[in-house]
Amino acid sequence: MSLNKVLARLKAPFLMVVVQVAYAGVSILYKLVANDGMNLSILMAYRFLFASAFIVPLAFLVERKSKPQITPRVLFQAFLCGLFGASIQQNLFVEAVALANATYATAMYNLIPGVTFILAFCFGLEKLNIRKITGKAKVVGTMMGICGAMILAFYKSIEIHLWSTHINLMPHIQPHDVSDTQIWGSALAFGTCLSYSIWLIIQARMSEKFPWHYTSAALMSVMASIQSVIFALCMERDLNQWKLGWNIRLLTALYSGVVASGLVWVLIMWCVHLKGPLYASSFNPLFLVLVAIAGSLILDEKLYLGSIIGSVLIILGLYSVLWGKGIELKESKC
Repeated sequence: MSLNKVLARLKAPFLMVVVQVAYAGVSILYKLVANDGMNLSILMAYRFLFASAFIVPLAFLVERKSKPQITPRVLFQAFLCGLFGASIQQNLFVEAVALANATYATAMYNLIPGVTFILAFCFGLEKLNIRKITGKAKVVGTMMGICGAMILAFYKSIEIHLWSTHINLMPHIQPHDVSDTQIWGSALAFGTCLSYSIWLIIQARMSEKFPWHYTSAALMSVMASIQSVIFALCMERDLNQWKLGWNIRLLTALYSGVVASGLVWVLIMWCVHLKGPLYASSFNPLFLVLVAIAGSLILDEKLYLGSIIGSVLIILGLYSVLWGKGIELKESKC
């Protein structure tokens, strides 16, 4: 096999690893900026404003010749995509990170395939096929994910000491028992998964009649910007809170907007187009591993036996659902 073919095969997995590293960076920055005292709804408003400033010109440059047909129906679907896939989802996620920790909130993200499967089945978009091994795999995987989430939220057990770097970017926060906010943070993280899953279903319907992915992402980003700004103004009317200096707040807003909601969306779309959505989803557990390592290394977040057991169950459930769905897709193509 030639070197060019090897590099071509490694391109997709390399880009998906870059995506997960970028997302892990967002989770850590969220925790830092929450500790800095920034209003998190304002952060989300800035995130989607910066994202729109990046992706709208990109969509125009890439798809201007194909002349996307933007109808009132498309605008309404983009509004719903921005609502569930961006503004609600990210506002819930950043609050979950602030209340619990980055690792707990990230672990819940791996419930998305299972939650999506349940919603798709309820809306008639997915068949159960319980008599087939693929149907059983999806059901068992969903149940494993739910059990893992319950363990993650309610069971802590002993603390696991893997390493000690003596680095803590939040030194003035005293160590405390996470159980008081862990349940509420886990509930918000589950709400993040639910909102994200609703977006996936709406996005799938939208893509059937509107196949211009860059323009779709741009419309979604603009809608999320409008929604997030209105929500932030309702939550915080002190305009001094909207000021950004050359500090962690500006870095987080720029990074999460341009990188995580701009560049990463493009990479994911490219990978989904090349390898399919299941391939892209299979890299989600790497997000959890990276955040857990970074959180324990630089944020002094504690790892507990319960969080490890719960995360393993969630990841196993994820791959069970993906395996079942992957086999069904292969059978449907035959």
